[in-house]
Amino acid sequence: MVDPSTIKIMLLDDDIFMLKLLSLMLENLAFTSVTVHDNGHDALKQVDDIKTRPDLILLDLNMPEMDGIEFVRYLVERDYTGSLILVSGEDERMLQVTEKLVRAHKITMLGYLHKPVKPDALKKLLNKWSPPAQQNIQQTKKAYSREELSAAIINKELVNYYQPKVAVNTGEVIGVETLVRWHHPIDGLVTPDQFIGLAETHGLINDLTRLVLTGALQQASIWQQSGLALRVAINVSMDNLASLDFQDLVVDLAARAGVPPQKVVLEVTESQLMGDSRVPLEVLARLRLKRFHLSIDDFGTGHSSLAQLRDIPFDELKIDQGFVHSAWSNETLRAMYDTSLSLARQLDIEVVVAEGVEDLNDWNFLRQTGCDLAQGNFISRPMLAVNFFDWLLTWQKRIQDKQVPIDD
Repeated sequence: MVDPSTIKIMLLDDDIFMLKLLSLMLENLAFTSVTVHDNGHDALKQVDDIKTRPDLILLDLNMPEMDGIEFVRYLVERDYTGSLILVSGEDERMLQVTEKLVRAHKITMLGYLHKPVKPDALKKLLNKWSPPAQQNIQQTKKAYSREELSAAIINKELVNYYQPKVAVNTGEVIGVETLVRWHHPIDGLVTPDQFIGLAETHGLINDLTRLVLTGALQQASIWQQSGLALRVAINVSMDNLASLDFQDLVVDLAARAGVPPQKVVLEVTESQLMGDSRVPLEVLARLRLKRFHLSIDDFGTGHSSLAQLRDIPFDELKIDQGFVHSAWSNETLRAMYDTSLSLARQLDIEVVVAEGVEDLNDWNFLRQTGCDLAQGNFISRPMLAVNFFDWLLTWQKRIQDKQVPIDD
């Protein structure tokens, strides 16, 4: 337990009364190492001195001369590793935008408070603070070479994990999404953000996708033989769709595994601008003719999602997790979610999947709004296939014990 009196806190607000009020609240909570500033320039002088640099800054947004957003930029330039709490009278959406910006800068964000500040709300955020050594301080992620990734593909160090998709009204497990991980012999588990872009840049994405597809379809066949006819989804890069051969690859691998096309979902995310769209459109159209399912992933985040919906016969739409988690309590997210769901219904898209279902509130929200499928950590984190049946028994027990509400 950290002694509150040892945590150096800085208050930055142009309102003198607010500075006094926050200081009193902090004192009542035993936070006694508190400094106050009514302008950003003086505050930065304190940040610049290693002896006085604060562990935590409570920051107002709307200030004359240097506003809070500009102040954050100066913190980034100074490699500030402490934490931040926004305190403002601005509206919810402005605070959310600023919070997202702070997180994008890799500064630890404990949350935000609306003025007038309530002591309980302040205490709740302060309880989230931990010393920098225990925080997720941004570490430079290791960069891998083309040769290392190529060797990993050849040596089959890339391993498929699976995250369930379940029916919201019944809790039935409908399918899984395949999520590849690199089991590096030295570095351990390497996440896709460290190698998918590398594969696309250096022409390895087709080899990588072939490996993922082969493993996923073989696993689907194993589940099928065990009585689980799950839809298995695989993420497809736009680079995969640049060749007419990709359609033949998918058809051939599914046939070899004995998996019906109707049980294969290809999730398409546009990671870069689509140049000549004729080949991708032909590949996707032919796959759809052969009854493979097509899903548009992370809907609402891409620059041309609507154009893709217009041009490609998708069966499934996945609402991005950024519009799902906490949409039940956030008007802006709710509007994004409702729009996505409504558009899918109007276009007669067969299935709508909500990603990022993190807790019971998210789950109940999907039930109330009539979403088809749910995916997220509330249901399960991505897992190895060997753990799937144990998870399934646990999931069924959660439903039986009414820990996961479903329709009667």
